Amino acid sequence: MSRKVTFQSLDDLKAHAGQDITTTDWLQVDQTRIQQFADATGDQQWIHTDPARAKAESPFGTTVAHGFLTLSLLAEFLQSSIDCKGTRMGVNYGLNKVRFPAPVRSGDRIRCHVQLKTVEPLPDQAVQMTWGATIEIEGGDKPACVAEMLSRWYF
Repeated sequence: MSRKVTFQSLDDLKAHAGQDITTTDWLQVDQTRIQQFADATGDQQWIHTDPARAKAESPFGTTVAHGFLTLSLLAEFLQSSIDCKGTRMGVNYGLNKVRFPAPVRSGDRIRCHVQLKTVEPLPDQAVQMTWGATIEIEGGDKPACVAEMLSRWYF
């Protein structure tokens, strides 16, 4: 079970730069979530949305989550596991690197290992963080996603 990490202040956040921060709880990626993502993005490719065809024709033996669905779950993972007292707001600023080494099959459970790589000061009492995130698949040999994300917090 993961623990929610709460930084007590900006100085506390800065003191954790370069460290592993947490590992989140497991999250199941089921066909309903995959279909909802397909509907929201318009990406209805059969490897995501047609379980019968995916079972018969896909090398994965079932439907798989969109890579961008897996990537988008980073927001849920971070919000559920990390907080910092005194922040007015936080925003996603972008990504430096993203790779999808292994597919997330419908029904798989995934979780995220989070590292705080850097904390850089910005004007107006803000900081930019670089987070390392590795999403693992329960029982898998390779991660589903490895990403370097940028976020900004305003104090």
